[in-house]
Amino acid sequence: MSDYEAYNLINSYSGSSYGGSTDALAGAGIWTIIAAILAIVGGILVYFLFVKSKTEQKGKFAKWLKDFLAFKIMWIEPILKVVYYIATIFVVLFSFSFLALGGYGILPFFSCLILGPIGVRLAYEMTMMFIMVWRNTRDIAENTKKK
Repeated sequence: MSDYEAYNLINSYSGSSYGGSTDALAGAGIWTIIAAILAIVGGILVYFLFVKSKTEQKGKFAKWLKDFLAFKIMWIEPILKVVYYIATIFVVLFSFSFLALGGYGILPFFSCLILGPIGVRLAYEMTMMFIMVWRNTRDIAENTKKK
């Protein structure tokens, strides 16, 4: 079988003389436009019908969902804690890779083992400061509204 015959055999299964990739790319482009339009319409509907709604939600889940969608519930703090633990464990375990260098890896090993977790902790604390500033600002705003 020649290369030309093999090419025609493959293209006969794809349904196109150019191959299936062109049709798939066009389909993906159309779906992207449809998904964008649906996302815009859905986002506007959720905002005005659910989040911006003045009616009190009935049920525990509906109230939680409204608070979640209105960003009254923040998930960043527990997520950052887990990321901190993962990053610290990774840095400590990664420091042992320097031992494979033999005698030349002793200084990088101890540097990474000691300074790595300190650097991760400092980065975590700086990130948490932004969250604390947000929380304090929110509390001040709520207290001034009550007066």
